[in-house]
Amino acid sequence: MEDLKTYIESGVLELYVLGDTTPEEKLQVEEMAAKHPAVKAELDEIERSMELYAEENAVEAPEYLRSRVLGSILTNLGDDNTFPNKKEEPKGKVIALPAAKTNSFYKYAFAACLALLLASTIALISMYNKLQQSNSQIAALQLNNQHFTNRVNLMDHQLGIFRDASFKFLKLQGTAKAPSAALTVAWSPVKHKVMIDMGAMKMPENDKDHQYQLWALVSGKPVDLGVFDENPDSTDMKQMKTIASISADAFAVTLEPRGGSASPTMDQMMVIGKF
Repeated sequence: MEDLKTYIESGVLELYVLGDTTPEEKLQVEEMAAKHPAVKAELDEIERSMELYAEENAVEAPEYLRSRVLGSILTNLGDDNTFPNKKEEPKGKVIALPAAKTNSFYKYAFAACLALLLASTIALISMYNKLQQSNSQIAALQLNNQHFTNRVNLMDHQLGIFRDASFKFLKLQGTAKAPSAALTVAWSPVKHKVMIDMGAMKMPENDKDHQYQLWALVSGKPVDLGVFDENPDSTDMKQMKTIASISADAFAVTLEPRGGSASPTMDQMMVIGKF
């Protein structure tokens, strides 16, 4: 039905009535009129409109021209050159036929195509933005999933430490320097590993010029086990340096210049624990 409406509005029916169609177009119009009553009705309406227009704007022939035509008909093969060559200006108001209107179908079709192109471009931009948002959401979900996976793996690792019978746990208590400080150390003499529980740690926040340093007291001598910072956002088990000896009498933490010291600063001891 939409194709039939487009065909009727294409302007070919008006051209057919005016006799300005090609033989192929003429045949097509006649076939369409025979096949579709709507086309036939539109064709009849165009013809009636043309006839009414012609009648309303008709110009009556002058008397001298009527006489010449009638004389030619009566004399049958009469030569109208024998009639007086009198040129009289036609009387009355002559109404000039308006120039044929340019077929506006293609203009409207172009405008419709342009509007469709614009709408399609806007739709594509909107779809692209939504796709970008979806990709961002997917990336965020993947990142959250990765964080969750890492967290689960970390918890499994920590549980593995607590379940490992080779680990010994020692809670270091605060000294007079930091009475409320506390730190839990996990030590496996078999695996020579030392871990500290960052999640349960209670230590004063260190500045950018200092770090905490863990020490093991082995046969009365301090052994460096590495440095760390007080991080309230950390909840994992931090692995420190490997301890070669299978015997440690105590563990302690001192506050040292950033990067650590070769020997502990005793007046900066924060926590200590003995077996």
